[in-house]
Amino acid sequence: MILGFDLNSPLVCEGIVGDGCGGGRIFSIVDGILKAYDPQSKEEIVLLKDIKNAKTLSKKACTLFIECENQKIEFDLPSMKATIEKF
Repeated sequence: MILGFDLNSPLVCEGIVGDGCGGGRIFSIVDGILKAYDPQSKEEIVLLKDIKNAKTLSKKACTLFIECENQKIEFDLPSMKATIEKF
């Protein structure tokens, strides 16, 4: 557990330093809200709201991947925009 974040939770992931955008930050989905927490500045920002039935959150390079019950969301960190694929 880091700073109250359970890194074993499917709705929490850590940005690895050197893997692109967001290195060192902790990303989480709580109550349908995607947030980024910076442990150095201790600041938390909201990235995306109204996420329904999220199952998993992961990160690769500058993109966050959210798998929900009825859709997949890709959140691009540089542009701060989400792409939603419904199924």
